Amino acid sequence: MSAPRPHPALPARTREALDFLALYHHETGLPGLRERQAEVYRTGGVTLSPAELTHGAQVAWRNSTRCVGRLPWMTLDVRDLRHVTNPEEVFTHLLAHLREGFNGGRILPTMSVFGPGVRVHNDQLIRYAGYRQPDGSVIGDPQNVALTDHLRRLGWAGGPGTPFDVLPLAIEGEGRVALFGLPADAVQEVMITHPTCPEVGALGLRWHALPVISNMTLEVAGQSFPCAPFNGWYLQTEIAARNLADRDRYDALPAVAAALCLDTTSRRSLWQDRALLELNVAVLNSFDRAGVRIADHHGVTAQFVHFEEQERRAGRKVRGRWSWLIPPMSPATTPVWHRAYDDTEERPNFTVQAPAWREARPGVCPFHS
Repeated sequence: MSAPRPHPALPARTREALDFLALYHHETGLPGLRERQAEVYRTGGVTLSPAELTHGAQVAWRNSTRCVGRLPWMTLDVRDLRHVTNPEEVFTHLLAHLREGFNGGRILPTMSVFGPGVRVHNDQLIRYAGYRQPDGSVIGDPQNVALTDHLRRLGWAGGPGTPFDVLPLAIEGEGRVALFGLPADAVQEVMITHPTCPEVGALGLRWHALPVISNMTLEVAGQSFPCAPFNGWYLQTEIAARNLADRDRYDALPAVAAALCLDTTSRRSLWQDRALLELNVAVLNSFDRAGVRIADHHGVTAQFVHFEEQERRAGRKVRGRWSWLIPPMSPATTPVWHRAYDDTEERPNFTVQAPAWREARPGVCPFHS
């Protein structure tokens, strides 16, 4: 006898639970679908097993339309921490995530899923402060001015005021928000040097090695997990063509051009393009010399094509947001440039959270560790 089919009149949460269980059992080949779906009909929802949660998180990565690096989706290691809600315990587990995910530079895709009521206010576990100056300029990362101001309102005294001060974490749980400074051994950074131009290294540019995204809610089987930080590894263009190069970020291209002795008096010298290229060379060179895993835009887009072929063989359609899949540097040289994608979102998936400082948060009081 076949398992009961979801009925359109059922609540969305119930339908999503039934759909996910059908997907899980179909893709794993495990028995017991009828029993699990009967539980959903009886209770309206489902308590996910650790194996189900892991598969749901992996499929959420597989479904992420904005991610070009989805080929290794099945390798995601999911740490089931749904029993953890205390901010101090959350911080301890996040430190373990940072250290284990970094893995001595051989970065491992990792996710930590915490219990109800837990949230990290930072959009990534490692971020650099942005200090707004009286004249309107910013020391540090301009993208993080609002986050920096939020953390200072919560009680952070501020750092030494360098362009690369690592921000503390604001962790919400059990009705309070606690601040935690990250120890140096949990924040691996790479100094940016150039293979043939030492003047680029003299600029003092750097970037942290592990991008752990912490402002996205994991949506699986009709359930939402607001604290599910996860990481892969960096694509060099994220650092060199956006974080360090964008005018509203570190705006490093003029300084890089000066280090390279480029003619910046005319746009037609293409000094911005040449500086951008050499900054990308520098980032790849620096991560390679440091022994830290990093992807390049040619390799990762070729892998995405392989991912598409893999999914096609499995009978699944790959969805994607083209403007996110193409790299911000030399996109026409990559194999995804001439392809088109349906960007319809499917679940399991991730949804972006509004910043904590823009939300009304009744009943949450600050507590400083």
